[in-house]
Amino acid sequence: MTQLKWGIIGLGNIARAFAKGVEGSQTGTLVAVGSRAQDSADRFGEEFGVAKRYPSYEQLLADDQVEAVYVATPHPLHPEWVFQAAAAGKHILCEKPLAINQAQAMAMIDAAARHDVFLMEAFMYRCHPQTQKLVDLVRDGAVGEVRAMQGSFAFNAGFNPEGRLFSQALGGGGILDVGCYPVSMARLIAGAALGRDFADPEEVHAVGHLCQTGVDGWTFAALKFANDIIAQVGTGIQVTLDNTFTIFGSEGKIVVPSPWIPAREGGETTIQLHKGGEALEEIEVSCAIPLYGVEADTVARYIDERQARSPAMSWADTLGNMGTLDRWREAIGFTFDEEKPEHQKP
Repeated sequence: MTQLKWGIIGLGNIARAFAKGVEGSQTGTLVAVGSRAQDSADRFGEEFGVAKRYPSYEQLLADDQVEAVYVATPHPLHPEWVFQAAAAGKHILCEKPLAINQAQAMAMIDAAARHDVFLMEAFMYRCHPQTQKLVDLVRDGAVGEVRAMQGSFAFNAGFNPEGRLFSQALGGGGILDVGCYPVSMARLIAGAALGRDFADPEEVHAVGHLCQTGVDGWTFAALKFANDIIAQVGTGIQVTLDNTFTIFGSEGKIVVPSPWIPAREGGETTIQLHKGGEALEEIEVSCAIPLYGVEADTVARYIDERQARSPAMSWADTLGNMGTLDRWREAIGFTFDEEKPEHQKP
């Protein structure tokens, strides 16, 4: 695989997780970090032994040593820095969601194509061998015909009107922050059941609660795919759900106890297969590389193709996921201020 020299744009908690992952990857070396302030860049650089510590994102992108960048800014800033990174000729791993809506994501993918750079939306669980094993089980008919799915990703952050999760301007709400995970899994599994890389729902119905700042506090959606495959997905930032994923088939069910963060530091994960009257089968999946290291290695593996292969996020998969999230938000009446007509540029 290609050896890659990485830079990080935006130095929050998720950037720390990725930096640790790069340390444990087979292909990556972190050579530079960029922040909006020198002291922040220095603290991060000191923590991870990175010599190049820039007080601006622009300076990081101007560094010829940096070959690929991880964009870890708040959601609404993703487009700007993907555009600038692409123009600078850098390959890009952008934290999920790629943008706040499908239209923005289309423009970002177009920029990557025009500048001939790699771009992938950073759903790390999609890069882990547990997810590939799950796809294989479905395609092999382990539980017969797939008929229904249930999945959730939600947590109770406690209401903080000034915090990122509750901010309109920072792309807050559960749907974009973590609801994107069960949607992406449901689309992946529906696709596997239908003989495709992914499938987009024919129908999206939802109910939910919008908190005082106008973002979704908790919500459930029902997705209907071809062949009457249905999925119930839930998310929230003001409620804790079970955060698992279950596939129900004509001959049993598959339960994934840890679908979204499988073996963060590397090691064993387990998929539970319940088939008819047979005893529970626990299928172990082993991966010695840390989760975010697997993600970095996925970029290196597919960099010459400019986008990843399924079950990692291809461009078409990302666009389908963003479109489904748009429909979920529309169903509960959730529109970001910047999407409203009065905020559009003439």
